[in-house]
Amino acid sequence: MKYLVIKCGGSVLEKLPALFFRDIIQLQQGGEWQPIIVHGGGPLISTLLTKLGIPTKFVNGLRVTTEEVLDIVEMVLSGSVNKQIVRQITKQGGRAYGISGVDGGLLQTTPVHNADEIGFVGNVCNVNKTMIEEIVKSEYIPVISPVGMDLEGQRYNVNGDMAAAAIASSLQATLCMVSDIPGIYTVVEGKQQLLNQATQTDIENMISQEIIKGGMIPKVRSAIDALTANVPEVVILNGVDTSSLIDFTLGKEIGTKILLNKESHYAS
Repeated sequence: MKYLVIKCGGSVLEKLPALFFRDIIQLQQGGEWQPIIVHGGGPLISTLLTKLGIPTKFVNGLRVTTEEVLDIVEMVLSGSVNKQIVRQITKQGGRAYGISGVDGGLLQTTPVHNADEIGFVGNVCNVNKTMIEEIVKSEYIPVISPVGMDLEGQRYNVNGDMAAAAIASSLQATLCMVSDIPGIYTVVEGKQQLLNQATQTDIENMISQEIIKGGMIPKVRSAIDALTANVPEVVILNGVDTSSLIDFTLGKEIGTKILLNKESHYAS
């Protein structure tokens, strides 16, 4: 049995069809793969902050997080979004167990290096993988909210892609980043073109040229970090496409595969 960490971005959650969750259940029941879902919820957080009149801004794709913002982040991620996914899996006949990174010290967290600029945003320094393994042994699909905590009990907003990469690294799991786009696009002769694969060099070139920007930056850098920590494979794919998850596990060419090799296939 191989672990498959599935990161569902907040922008795609409302668009995911029922078939997507049935595919996750099928993977679990097939016995070859054990899915673990890590989710975001950025758009819903932003909507609620706006309704409450709380200002929010981003630095390199990461939300500036005060204690006030953190209350909303935790409420949305660990409450609303987490349980929404659990309900979706249950509706499709599966068994899901929702948990926050705070629970049981699942995601031990430290402040990011520029915490003075962006507040209570954290990096995962340790994953209590025993908790995940126990949930899996009970034949549940873990659904994890990316809110972490340090040893003193301080909460941190953790970027979902970074949390997923840390969890995949701890379990040596394949990492699938599910979005509402098919993968990474570049521009060739003025036209967008999907990359079937992108190396670390490709990615840094595209970031410097602002082809990759905003929330895609922590996504691709998390993918590289995961590969560096011996995650066997990372892919970005469109969860709205029928059977994209199943096709990936069957070895079909789908989405954008992230690679560590230094040879660049992207012309800067």
